[in-house]
Order: sequence, then C-alpha cells, then structure tokens
Amino acid sequence: MLKVIDVHKTFDPGTVNEKRALTGVSLTMQEGDFVTVIGGNGAGKSTLLNAIAGVWPVDSGTIMIDDTDVTGIPDYKRAAYIGRVFQDPMTGTASALGIDENLALAARRGHSRRLVWGISSKQREEYRARLAELNLGLEDRLTSKVGVLSGGQRQAITLLMATLQKPKLLLLDEHTAALDPKTAATVLETTEKIVNRDHLTTLMITHNMHDAIVHGNRLIMMNNGNIILDIRGEEKKRLTVKDLLNEFEKASGEEFSNDKAILS
Repeated sequence: MLKVIDVHKTFDPGTVNEKRALTGVSLTMQEGDFVTVIGGNGAGKSTLLNAIAGVWPVDSGTIMIDDTDVTGIPDYKRAAYIGRVFQDPMTGTASALGIDENLALAARRGHSRRLVWGISSKQREEYRARLAELNLGLEDRLTSKVGVLSGGQRQAITLLMATLQKPKLLLLDEHTAALDPKTAATVLETTEKIVNRDHLTTLMITHNMHDAIVHGNRLIMMNNGNIILDIRGEEKKRLTVKDLLNEFEKASGEEFSNDKAILS
C-alpha cells in the first residue's frame, strides 16, 4: 500500500543551517499494516510523515501509494489517498462549525462540488451512529460547535473525519501528545478499534515507547534521518521498553536521549 524508496530531504542546503532530515529512507507497508514510529528529537519522524503527505517535495527518491507514484503530486491532491490527524487538537476541524457540519465536509472530500441540501436525515443518522462508537456522548450533540469541545473530544472527531472515507493510508502525527494520559488512552483505544475494523493501513508517530510497543503489528525506530530498527510480529509482542532501549543502543551505537519517550 505504501512504498518509500531511497528518499532524501535536506533543509537549507549549502547554508550554516543545513539539516539532512532524511538520508535514503526506504519503507514498504502492506495493506492493513499498523506501523508505529518512534525516535528522538530530530530523528526524521515528522519529516518522513510530511514527505509522504506531500507537505514539501523530497530532494530525491520515490513515494508510491497503492501502486500510484505520488512523488510529484502536491499535498491537496494526495488528500484523495490520505487521512491525517495532527498533534494539535485544534488542527483538522473547523471550530465555528457544528460536529455534523465538520463530518459532512469530511464525507465530501474528493467529491465534486454541487448544490445540494446541506446534510440529509440519513447522513445525520450515520454520523450519530459513528459518534456513538466513540463513547463520548457526542451523538447527542450533533449541532454543537466543535470549538467548545475538549481537546480529547475534538481529537476523536478529527480521527473520525480522517477515516470516514476509508483512506488508502492513515497518518497519525503524535495525535495523543497534547492530551492528558486518560484522554490519550481513550483516543488510542478508539484509533485501534477503527483501524482494525476498517483494515486501514496506518503509520503512527508517537513519543511514547509503551504505546509504540502495545499498538500496531510493526514498530520502526528512526535516528539521524533513517530507519535503524524494524520489529514486527511475535518479536514485537515480546518487546519491553528496556528491550527497545537496548536494541536502539546496539543499532545506533549511542544512548537513546529522549527523556520524554523514556518517562512515558
């Protein structure tokens, strides 16, 4: 479903601020893979996600989604293939619109624009059913403005919006990092439920080593712009945080220095 082939990206090349963010990254994901990505600050995690999403062009290499070469396609056109949830709960929704209106916008992504009634009664029932699955009581607040909701409620709606059209690829950019632990656990549980139910191919960046181990069928760790660990299957299920730290030190030759990830 996803092929990243020898991708390079350098910011501010030829200047004192030059940063080699991706140094020949290659990654293949099969349909239905749920891959968690972890690494220290500056490891290249977000750069990889943004390169796949088309936020900026890569210097070289190829990115393919479902056998379509999207390397030269801008981000707004890649939206036909990709659903995305950002770290900031304020991103990804229109705060001045109701919950039902936000979901209606997400449902029409990729469709031609035409004059129709805003939201049909059938669509409202569908949205109500989807919201009920979140167990947050939002099914009874369809017309509530998204801007008055809590961060966790808003992030859950963003997740629902990103998956409403069952994208070819779901990108989760530390989507629970801004939430308190209890709310983060609820959003992660909802994420796992939706991903498994709809068999979505998913790439999730997280700063939490425990979450990276527990969720998904595969874990990759990045360092200095490349993938240094790729663990899956039974080996991943047996992992502990201590094992992961030891594996990082063996693969990179240095200590893992992201306190936030370790303390989580």
